[in-house]
Amino acid sequence: MTFKKTASAVMAGLMLVAAPVSAQDTVNVGSVNELLNKVRTDSRAQAAENQRRIAEFSARANEQQGKLREARAELNQLQSRARAAENEFAASQRQIDSLRGELQAAQGDFGDVFGAARRYAGEFRAMLENSLIHAQDTSRTDTLSKIADSEAIPTAAQFEDLFNVMLGEISAQREVATFDAPVANVDDGAVQSVTRVGPFTAFTTSGAEFLSYNAPNAENNIALTLLPSQPKDGSIVGAAKDVTGAGAGDIVFAPIDPTRGSLLASFERVPSVQERISYGGTIGYIILALLAAGLLFGLFNIFRLFTISSKVKAQTRRAQPNKGNPLGRIMMAYEESRNRDAETVELKMDEAILRESPKLEFGLNFLKLGAAIAPLLGLLGTVTGMIQTFQAMMIYGTGDPQLMAGGISEALVTTMLGLIAAIPLLILHSFCASFARGVQNTLEEQSAGIVARHVEARPVAGGADARV
Repeated sequence: MTFKKTASAVMAGLMLVAAPVSAQDTVNVGSVNELLNKVRTDSRAQAAENQRRIAEFSARANEQQGKLREARAELNQLQSRARAAENEFAASQRQIDSLRGELQAAQGDFGDVFGAARRYAGEFRAMLENSLIHAQDTSRTDTLSKIADSEAIPTAAQFEDLFNVMLGEISAQREVATFDAPVANVDDGAVQSVTRVGPFTAFTTSGAEFLSYNAPNAENNIALTLLPSQPKDGSIVGAAKDVTGAGAGDIVFAPIDPTRGSLLASFERVPSVQERISYGGTIGYIILALLAAGLLFGLFNIFRLFTISSKVKAQTRRAQPNKGNPLGRIMMAYEESRNRDAETVELKMDEAILRESPKLEFGLNFLKLGAAIAPLLGLLGTVTGMIQTFQAMMIYGTGDPQLMAGGISEALVTTMLGLIAAIPLLILHSFCASFARGVQNTLEEQSAGIVARHVEARPVAGGADARV
């Protein structure tokens, strides 16, 4: 048992040692000696492999050292060339300074003239690049760039070109021109037909949509951009359309922005009618609802009273009463009491008129009440808006006017809406009351006439009854 345990332990240890050396060997061994011989053989093979690898690594290390030496030699060579280039640059710079001094000495007083020419050429170039006309012709500043950026003496031809560019700018400022140019925020910079009014205003030829101009730079080489908010004044847009539709020689009014874009850009901050109404808040919408209801009811009442008035006038021309109108119903009431005395007939007629008056005056109190309530609601909105303004001042102070603008807007807009609602409601009330009074006067006049004819037709002493 002891021998077997010892042999098993030795074999397990030898197998652990031999496994990494040759994991693919599956040779069967018949004894411990054969196993030991196999392990020694594999160990010698592994040692030879390790030596081969060490030699290979050493060769590679020598190769890397050689490449490092070559790289250092190349670096030293490049550094030498860089120092030589620096020396050459310094020598060239000294030569340039010397030649510049000779040039300045040779120019004498003309140097100041040429320097002023270069300076003014640069300033004039900047002015042209910031002009709307530059969107039409971007090549007109090429001559100015040559003069401003060059240290050479400008030639006579360049001075003449500078003068011609100035004249061209003066001439272009009085022109109304149409040209093709890309617009930044329309179809990803697609080319559009653009109409320009001098250096002041530009808009698309097809839709008369106004454009803003920004001098092109390295990041944005498209100068024209469609305004995000177009002018809401119809006369301005109409004038632009008149310009685009005008022919040669036609005289039309043209929109001109004397600020060259700033005034048109401010339209983006101008609120629309809907936005202004929204400033009134809940009270503003209540006033508008009251106005809408009053307008609908007032117009309906005017139509109703006009129809009644027409029927009453038609009834005055007919002796046969018709119950479809107030006068006809009053005449029918007379027919029912015509055999009674004059006082009774008069009372019956008054009673009939009193029955018709509420129908004629229907809705007048509603219009009158709406006309009275609308300003009061506007005053309520004014009070609530000022309270909101004072609260903002108490919390945030008076440093930022925009924080108080909401309350002030509510105060003013509700007052405005209250007055806007009260005026048409008062007018409608006046029209309806006038129609109602006219019909009532006609009824009273016809009733008095009927009573008078009834009294005249009363029987006299010894005579027979007379009928109307």
